[in-house]
Amino acid sequence: MRIIITGGSGLIGRQLCSRLVSDKHEVIVLSRNPTKVQEVPDGVRLAQWDGKSAAGWGELADGAGAIINLAGEGIADGRWSSERKQRIRESRIHAGLAVVDAIKQATNKPGVLLQASAVGYYGPSQDAVITEESPMGHDFLAKVCHDWEASTTVVAKMGVRRPVLRTGVVLSKEGGAFPKMAMPFKLFAGGPIGSGKQWLPWIHIEDEVRAIQFLLEQENATGPFNLSAPTPVTNKEFGNTLGQVMSRPALMPTPAFAMKAIFGEMSTVLLDGQRAIPQRLEALGFTFKFPTLEAALNDLTKIEADLSVNA
Repeated sequence: MRIIITGGSGLIGRQLCSRLVSDKHEVIVLSRNPTKVQEVPDGVRLAQWDGKSAAGWGELADGAGAIINLAGEGIADGRWSSERKQRIRESRIHAGLAVVDAIKQATNKPGVLLQASAVGYYGPSQDAVITEESPMGHDFLAKVCHDWEASTTVVAKMGVRRPVLRTGVVLSKEGGAFPKMAMPFKLFAGGPIGSGKQWLPWIHIEDEVRAIQFLLEQENATGPFNLSAPTPVTNKEFGNTLGQVMSRPALMPTPAFAMKAIFGEMSTVLLDGQRAIPQRLEALGFTFKFPTLEAALNDLTKIEADLSVNA
């Protein structure tokens, strides 16, 4: 089928494109600067868009099998100034409205729209287990996620199925949070961040991509799904496990006040969390390849370890 992806050149998008192309789908990635995009797999077609309308690409939605909306400015790329917070929010809402506009114009509408979101929808939590039935939070990220999801809600009235992807912290060697989390341990300076009691709803990049494709293919999949491993851990547990896997100590804590001084309000990404579980995803029959953190971290570090041994 023809699949249109916004945000397809990002960490998740690149891996997803590779999987979809290998399964013989026609994959089109929307980009503001197609000539500058280098990190997309062979076989992927790039199309121009402005990130806020259907101009120049909307006709591609007519007869497409699916649209996967992953677009949005990075959350953890720097301090949150008022201008940056506005860009974080508007980049997501504008992308969603552009997708809706394209679907409205399509005579033969896509069968499914997969809408990205995050477990940040639930806001910071303590030890309560978070499922898809848990209420929305009240902080900045929760409101962004709510508005992100709401930007495409109307497509359900057009007969388009819409699973919502509430993703946790994606662990990948290729980018995102994991290389930054692993670096202090490589330098023998790893340890818990803040209290270490905050929950980390993590997911291996391979399971993230597998889950998205699973929801793409499940014709009865609609509404929110937590895309996180069934075994969330605290930040301290994450550090201890990573230290064990890398044969490094996990004894150097980073105080919360230091994180707040460096990152400001954005430090909530590191100091707060959710004990989210993938209740609806597993109920549909999805099986994780990496259900435990130890298995995931062993996989993510094994190539580097093999290279070190053979060097």
